[in-house]
Amino acid sequence: MSSPKQTHGEVCKTLNVVWYRCPIASDKLRELSRRSDLQGLFQAVGHLALFATTGLLTAFFYFQQQWVWFFVALFLHGTVTSFLGLAVHDLGHGTVFKTKWLNRFFLRVYSVLSWHNFHEYAMSHTYHHRYTLHPAGDREVTLPKTPSLKALYLLQLLTFNVTGGFESIGVYPAVKKAILSALGLFPRAAAADGRPDPKASGEEWLAALYEGYPAERQKAVNWDRVIVLFHLAMIVLGWRLNFWLLPLLTTFSYFIGNFWRYLVAVPMHCGLRDNVPDFRLCVRTITLDPISTFLYWRMNWHTEHHMYAGVPCYRLKQLHREIAADMPKPRTLLGAWREMRETWRKQQTDRVTNSTLPCRPPPAASPKPISAPWNSRSVTWPRQLCRSRDRVTDSQGSVTAKDTKGAK
Repeated sequence: MSSPKQTHGEVCKTLNVVWYRCPIASDKLRELSRRSDLQGLFQAVGHLALFATTGLLTAFFYFQQQWVWFFVALFLHGTVTSFLGLAVHDLGHGTVFKTKWLNRFFLRVYSVLSWHNFHEYAMSHTYHHRYTLHPAGDREVTLPKTPSLKALYLLQLLTFNVTGGFESIGVYPAVKKAILSALGLFPRAAAADGRPDPKASGEEWLAALYEGYPAERQKAVNWDRVIVLFHLAMIVLGWRLNFWLLPLLTTFSYFIGNFWRYLVAVPMHCGLRDNVPDFRLCVRTITLDPISTFLYWRMNWHTEHHMYAGVPCYRLKQLHREIAADMPKPRTLLGAWREMRETWRKQQTDRVTNSTLPCRPPPAASPKPISAPWNSRSVTWPRQLCRSRDRVTDSQGSVTAKDTKGAK
């Protein structure tokens, strides 16, 4: 835990989490870490094909003036679009394609369509993996998490998301943030005060990360300008062609029909423990139907992803099979929500904190933890950060990065 007035950079010099990882043979891990352009194209092009198909279907019903089917198709299109941001996550790890330029190309396509600034996300997600649910170092995800079930919020998730909220991005905050960033206007960092406020804005967290890295901040500003110009062009083109469906299907579709993504994404860390060096206790794996698994870019195998981030998303299920004996049994989506509700009940009635939640031991856990350095093989480090890190090799042959100033 950080001390009062300690900046995030100072926290990183002293905080060192030694993570437990389920044992797996080095040759098998290398095999699972292989990247495939063919499988990458199937995932990336396949998701965009669904995006285009639902968009064209919506346009068809619009021209046919079949309004009931138009709104059904528009909801499906929004549902598919709402998962585009997950692609930014996987492509940001750089593990989807063997060919690097393909990874960079699709990262930018998905980033623009989903209003995601991949430069900012890389800065934040680096530390989310390194310090998962250790609030002094990871403020991308902080506990406790209490999903909103208020009627007005659920109505927005089922229709058009205006204000955003828990695990969702509304059109107003997304557009406001992109425009302000494009203009070079962003909030100042708030100094950490031990346990960061879970309600603290994501912008303040990014400001803390960018302290001392003006060149990296400028890259993020430039990319927000690209995002704003692209969507402005869609709006202007729709106006000039008198075809307002164009910006609806491109610029605003990310904020339509967010309900299913909300249900799927919430369980990944919600209702689990913080400040523990074991991904099995702070990350949840769930099982999903094939379509939802595809749209979610296989991130339902989330514990496996955190444990071995260098494994591509399309091999995470295979990874789970290899280490299943040392892992908790995956929850169903319904089971995960039941588990989260039980956690909320304990926190309200028994005053249980996230640090004192009951453990969820796997059915056959290894008797002794394996100390292994943090696996950052797949994280795209900002160039200036890389200069202060040494590359080393852990006992399983995975390339890792360790802070040369802060490692104990």
